[in-house]
Amino acid sequence: MTAIDINCDMGESFGNWTMGRDSEVMPYITSANIAGGYHAGDPHVMRETVELAAEHDVGIGVHPGLPDKMGFGRRTMDATPEEVRDYVVYQLGALTAFANRHGASVQHVKPHGAMYSMLSESEAHCRAVMEGMLEVDPDLVYLATDMNIYEVAREYDELDAVFEGYVDLDYNPDRTLIVEKSVGPKDPELVADRVVSIATRGEIEAVDGTTINVPASSICIHGDGSNAVELLETIHDRLDAEGIELASLDELV
Repeated sequence: MTAIDINCDMGESFGNWTMGRDSEVMPYITSANIAGGYHAGDPHVMRETVELAAEHDVGIGVHPGLPDKMGFGRRTMDATPEEVRDYVVYQLGALTAFANRHGASVQHVKPHGAMYSMLSESEAHCRAVMEGMLEVDPDLVYLATDMNIYEVAREYDELDAVFEGYVDLDYNPDRTLIVEKSVGPKDPELVADRVVSIATRGEIEAVDGTTINVPASSICIHGDGSNAVELLETIHDRLDAEGIELASLDELV
């Protein structure tokens, strides 16, 4: 059976500020990466997002970031491995409490923004976070965007890791992502083609036309995109046509 997970970053609203289209997107995904309150989110949004995920039987994950709401967790911060580990454990603990309230559990961890970059560049920071995860819950899955992080995660026999690919962003030939400053609508058919290519062949076409390996079992869709729901509807139709199943992360490890 060919199967793939669809994940989306969620719960990034806070106070009077709204980010994303969580209620519209949730019915179409299998894993939700919920902000832990540091780069975005607040207790009320966390609760509401967990409720929404539980209602749609979507796997719950924490999307921990650096403590920098003003910079949306995307600014570089000087933090030790132990400090970053504490940031992740703190946010994981908060989301776990809300999940417990709804009879659910936290399935995975996917670091956000500058924290993700820090883990990619520093093995010490990367290992500190993974060891913190294992202490909290050895059944947690690490959702890895970067191959460096993925390879480190695979060194831990007791830690499950899933590599993720992107279909609404372009890749450079070296497998790095091209992050756009302004995001416009994406071509639904092109995005669906990319999902099928990753799911069936583990590859995708880079921006220069070359084919690169993206051995992903999960794909990420940006829920704040202007036509995110249209993309997801098209993806679902294409997966049905190709006989590709949807599965949550814990079913893929």
